[in-house]
Amino acid sequence: MYTFSSKLKTFSFILMAVGLLGIGYGFLSAPKDIQAVEAILAADSHGSAHGATAETQAATEESHVATEVAHEAVEAPVANKIADTTTQAHDSIGAPVVAEPVHTATEAHVADSAEHKVDAHAEHQEHLEHVLHQLQNKPWAALYVACIFFLLVSLGVLAFYAIQQVAQSGWSPVLFRVMQGITAYLPVGSVIFFVILVLCGLHFNHLFVWLDPEVVAHDKLIQAKSGYLNFPFWIIRAAIFLIGWNLYRYYSRKNCLAQDEATDDSFYKKNFKISAGFLVFFIVTESIMSWDWIMSVDPHWFSTLFGWYVFASFLVSGVTVICLVTLYLKSKGYLEHVNTSHIHDLAKFMFGFSVFWTYLWFSQFMLIWYANIPEEVTYFVTRIQEYNLPFFGAVVMNFLFPVLILINTDFKRISWILVMAGIVILFGHYIDFFNMIMPGTVGDQWFIGVSEIASVLFFLGLFIYVVFTALTKAPLLPKRNPFIEESKHFHY
Repeated sequence: MYTFSSKLKTFSFILMAVGLLGIGYGFLSAPKDIQAVEAILAADSHGSAHGATAETQAATEESHVATEVAHEAVEAPVANKIADTTTQAHDSIGAPVVAEPVHTATEAHVADSAEHKVDAHAEHQEHLEHVLHQLQNKPWAALYVACIFFLLVSLGVLAFYAIQQVAQSGWSPVLFRVMQGITAYLPVGSVIFFVILVLCGLHFNHLFVWLDPEVVAHDKLIQAKSGYLNFPFWIIRAAIFLIGWNLYRYYSRKNCLAQDEATDDSFYKKNFKISAGFLVFFIVTESIMSWDWIMSVDPHWFSTLFGWYVFASFLVSGVTVICLVTLYLKSKGYLEHVNTSHIHDLAKFMFGFSVFWTYLWFSQFMLIWYANIPEEVTYFVTRIQEYNLPFFGAVVMNFLFPVLILINTDFKRISWILVMAGIVILFGHYIDFFNMIMPGTVGDQWFIGVSEIASVLFFLGLFIYVVFTALTKAPLLPKRNPFIEESKHFHY
């Protein structure tokens, strides 16, 4: 039986405490009104572009006013000259000449100028309000990214576990308890995530613009999707997904533990059947989940590859976590039947799924970029222009680094190399989720600050505590699995 070390438990508590403090600070420091936004834009480097725009607008207005003054100065002598000419003509002919059109044109020009000033002011106020919503979204978005990332990591492990069950894999049963321990986070993460979704629907934030009736009222594209993108249907779908995943997690673990005490393979056969059913349910719900929880952040954009893309991201993250937890337990003297061949296979999956993710990333990017359809390509234009470093940095961390490291067969058996590669992969895929969510919620008002770091620390601490607590609840070796002997003596 595994014993949760006091040092690791204390470490998880520290992470959660520091994370909570940072999250609280992020919410408290968010601007409350437009005046605060103006002050931030003036001081913040990311607001320099907006400051320059405001200055340009002000300069334009001043130039316009100066033009008006000059125009009036020119108009005055012209009017006087006309008046003099009129007087002379009146004296010579005796018939009056009216110069009224000049006066009327001047009045119209002044009226247009005033209207222009009002429009410019209204536009500036609208911009400030938009930035206010973005900055208020920032702590919410940071919390959302970290929450969904760790939730989907546990879901990826659950899907990988189900695949092993259905495939009747002979190498992996010695790792089943590790997988079950990681999936123990799924119920906890599901509750927290569902609460965040409810708060979104109650307008505590502006993460999903289609939840705002005022936005929908003026947006025909969102109106056309309102039959699907509406809060009641959206939250019901979320509840069905989360409950379905957690039910499979509960019964598969229950059957696996019962198999240890059974005299036949009945519980193993039950697990096979429910795992097959779960995979059908999962592949449908995962795609819809990716649309609902991530793609709808940008409701004007869509991609038919998006569901697979998100799946590849959290699947490779899940396998990476399995590898890291396994290496940690091995270092503490547990999992005596896990050998370098098991580690090698996990590393192969890390390598293979990294390539799979890259294929989907490039396929989605290339097809949209090459087509150059404005409503589609703007998704990547925004990320290349405003998120250049994290956008291309994710490709380096999720493809170049793991491929260059893990392509070597010998490296797949060396623990410290796998730990280093695993940390980079996990950080890279967190950045990937960051890239998917942040541009649609905070726009160009992004930076890795207290809110982002604190959110990751809190959920990391919670994840460690829940996972390693679950590992203490049952023996780390499933004794009566039909393939357990093959798994014990697995060599590659």
